[in-house]
Amino acid sequence: MRILIAGICGFVGSTLAKSWLISEPSLTIYGLDNFIRPGSENNRIDLQKLGVKFFHGDIRSASDFETLPQVDWVIDAAANPSVLAGVNDLTSSRQLVEHNLQGTVNILEYCRRHGAGFIMLSTSRVYAITPLIKVAVEPVGIAFHLSEGQLFPPGLSSAGVSEEFSTVPPISFYGSTKLASEILALEYGETFGFPVWINRCGVMAGAGQFGRADQGIFAFWINSWLHRRALTYIGYGGKGYQVRDCLHPRDLIPLLRKQTSPGTTSLVRLVNIGGGRSHAISLAELSGWCANRFGPHTVTGNLAIRRFDIPWLIMDTAKAREVWDWQPQTPLNDILEEIALHAEQHPHWLELSEIP
Repeated sequence: MRILIAGICGFVGSTLAKSWLISEPSLTIYGLDNFIRPGSENNRIDLQKLGVKFFHGDIRSASDFETLPQVDWVIDAAANPSVLAGVNDLTSSRQLVEHNLQGTVNILEYCRRHGAGFIMLSTSRVYAITPLIKVAVEPVGIAFHLSEGQLFPPGLSSAGVSEEFSTVPPISFYGSTKLASEILALEYGETFGFPVWINRCGVMAGAGQFGRADQGIFAFWINSWLHRRALTYIGYGGKGYQVRDCLHPRDLIPLLRKQTSPGTTSLVRLVNIGGGRSHAISLAELSGWCANRFGPHTVTGNLAIRRFDIPWLIMDTAKAREVWDWQPQTPLNDILEEIALHAEQHPHWLELSEIP
């Protein structure tokens, strides 16, 4: 089987390629990347050693797909993954749309021409922000929990946010481009007769992730704590009680192998993929973990709430378990320890991934 991974030199793309080749050495993997993200070049050498063939290209450019070989499946791991993209001073809204939406169209056109299957790695940020902000939460210890006795909106329970939760805007420019890409992907697959799977992923984390405050928060926090960089709890009382769940990208491999197996059929085309409640942690709890691992460090508080911030988001992955018999394999502590070891071995990792 031949697979093309778009965005292969990013953290998720490179982790998938390495893990998949380890579990299935006979696989042929091609990689497409534009190498615009600081640090992405570092992954090329390791992947080349594993036999990955690279194509330097930008998914925003339709002509960059003209020389690509025919493959059986395309995994879309290429995106600007920041919820602040397009609304801050570092990226433009037009560039975000071109990358996250027009890039998807170019990939889908490639799949249409070659009859290749398409797997989109989407995001939990397609879910509506307003009802998530309005949900009542209360601190239990140093982490927010959903308050008992309230009437939850459809698609929300103590297990987390399910696929039935609202996707009505506002969901951020980032979330809207991914949601629009999901719809287009499903339409392309239905119209032109090639398989499409949508995996809505929660926060990804693991060794080698390029840490920034708006992307790779677990890697950013652990690396910053180790090197005593300034850290700030932003919004919701400035205490760091906000909760997210995390997932190691390599835990996607059993799912991807099932989705790309010949003859795989399912009426369910879209599922949530995340760590769930077992992998949920607040920033304050992450700070406690870091303090035990590296020693004390001061974190300041800022009461201002940033646009698109939410207090609690955990992925309910019940449908993925039901449809694909999938669940995360790497325990939360193992993910954090892996990041910590990598941070100790690479003391300049944050500088490598910073935007100049």
